[in-house]
Amino acid sequence: MATILITGGFGFVGGRVAVHLAQTGYQVILGSRNAVTPPEWLPQAKVVQMLWDDVATLEKCCTGVDIVIHAAGMNAQDCVADPVAALAFNGVATARLVAVAKRAGVSRFIYFSTAHVYDSPLVGTITEEQCPRNLHPYATSHLAGEQAVLSATQYGTMQGIVLRLSNAFGAPTHNDVNCWMLLVNDLCKQAVQSHKLVLQTSGLQYRDFIGMSDVCRVTQDLVEIPSELLQTNLFNIGSGVSQTVLEIAQLIQQRSLAILGFEPMLHRPETTSNEYHQNLKFSNHRLDTLGIEVQNTEKTIEIDNLLKFCAAFFIAKKSPL
Repeated sequence: MATILITGGFGFVGGRVAVHLAQTGYQVILGSRNAVTPPEWLPQAKVVQMLWDDVATLEKCCTGVDIVIHAAGMNAQDCVADPVAALAFNGVATARLVAVAKRAGVSRFIYFSTAHVYDSPLVGTITEEQCPRNLHPYATSHLAGEQAVLSATQYGTMQGIVLRLSNAFGAPTHNDVNCWMLLVNDLCKQAVQSHKLVLQTSGLQYRDFIGMSDVCRVTQDLVEIPSELLQTNLFNIGSGVSQTVLEIAQLIQQRSLAILGFEPMLHRPETTSNEYHQNLKFSNHRLDTLGIEVQNTEKTIEIDNLLKFCAAFFIAKKSPL
């Protein structure tokens, strides 16, 4: 089996993908900014420290690696706080890693980008042919990283693949993962801690929510697909089925009752009479043409596991007397 380096290996997406690929037999190397030992949740993995400004260290990390999965990156909030740093990491550091991986003989480089490069908010039908026009630093810095990865295919032997990921959710691999700004994750944490679900909006906006189990399976398929079958190198990854924020919150209510024995109260602002939210169709057409299916059958299981994780690691807040 191939040896796979996963950057951001201790993060939300990277950690879940790492566990999935290790369970299917791959030799997994976790890339981290810090010098750490293999974690309890993946003790068989090798861990390498990635110093993003040190080319020699990056070359050492890529030596003997068949495939790089680049899941490290600044989140949306940090990109707003420091747009220059966002471009330096999501864009420039990605380009540096691409160049190093090519020299090291890596055969395939898979980059996790974001669906939010297209627009904000995402509305209507979104396909890979649509021109990105979101000027948010999170989007523009990821677009810079995409270009570096896609150029690897155009100008070399290494195959670059870009994955534009929609709203992923699920339990992280460990409780130090910073994933609680994600809507579904945040709502599950709220349910456990306060027995409430507080929405900042009416909840009538449509979103494409995809469980991390599906993300992991699609990633494995793109690791294993023969190069000659890849006619394109840019893919959307979403559930393909939009839901309103209110609908996903109501599902969390139902699953909380089933799993934890209580139904959290739902609080949201009043819906205004002129409020209208356009539907969303985040298309997986390019994956479909390869026969790679987003099963979208485990949302309930993913939410159940997320609620159990929150119940294990977050202490419920006491109501004031």
